[in-house]
Amino acid sequence: MANTMARSFLQVAATEEVASPLRVVQIEGLVILKIIKHCKEFSPALVTGQLLGLDVGSVLEVTNCFPFPIREEDEEIEADGANYQLEMMRCLREVNVDNNTVGWYQSTLLGSFQTVELIETFMNYQENIRRCVCIIYDPSRSNQGVLALKALKLSDSFMELYRNNNFTGEKLREKNLSWVDIFEEIPIKVSNSALISAFMTELEADTPVTQCDYDRLQLSTNPYMERNLEFLIECMDDLSMEQQKFQFYYRNLSRQQGQQQAWLQKRRAENMARKTAGEDPLPEEDPANPIFKPIPEPSRLDSFLITNQISNYCNQINGVAGQSFSRLYLMKALHEN
Repeated sequence: MANTMARSFLQVAATEEVASPLRVVQIEGLVILKIIKHCKEFSPALVTGQLLGLDVGSVLEVTNCFPFPIREEDEEIEADGANYQLEMMRCLREVNVDNNTVGWYQSTLLGSFQTVELIETFMNYQENIRRCVCIIYDPSRSNQGVLALKALKLSDSFMELYRNNNFTGEKLREKNLSWVDIFEEIPIKVSNSALISAFMTELEADTPVTQCDYDRLQLSTNPYMERNLEFLIECMDDLSMEQQKFQFYYRNLSRQQGQQQAWLQKRRAENMARKTAGEDPLPEEDPANPIFKPIPEPSRLDSFLITNQISNYCNQINGVAGQSFSRLYLMKALHEN
């Protein structure tokens, strides 16, 4: 009986080590309001904050948050920011509020968040937290009548490559990793208590039309479209520069391979002459020769991030343009009536 109990306990412990994949991020409505308030107050400056909650099975619950002070380059100010974070979490623990870190939130401008800094922040969090997410909020996109809120995490295959710092073409083909596999978007579920839901029901107006519905009927989308196109053009220029780096690398690689072949043919002819003369042949590889020194392949991480960002801008332009056409056709029908 004791052996059966011990074996079942070991089986349970083994199953607990295998973490279930993250399926949904459940955020309380008050947390979303805090994030929106913080990001809009400092817009267009970019701000960040801490997410607190619980990791329960395949659901990551976000029950509280607090903003970070605006960071500067001074090391003393950065140390003060870290002390502020620890002090805030200590105060929350004293009043019996969830103080488990589950990630962070940050604002963005027109969806331009896919940077190396975001990946480095993810990796720093992953050192201490098994699962964490980043909540991205875009105030400029929300002005179009859409709640621009998304939860992101890094894919496991990408994190493995990033730890090894190996983004060569051969390794990417081996892992079957493309630019769309860097980030994973997790569905967001908004949760409210029964008391808050009842209170919001009482606050609902008699008319089914809200201010958010009026915001969706705004016909002026030129500033938003212009900024998206400007950022898209900049990303295309950056991608062109990355392609030039790879073109330069492949030209040097082809030139080096040609020099190696010429050197090998010369060495083989020399060995044939030495063999005829009864002398020992020379080795066909000379590590001291600079033409045999491997040329380092440039990392493909920057090009992957730029491509991801271009795709994001294109999706935003496509979505806004489609909505604009629908609104114009609607206004045309109303005008004819």
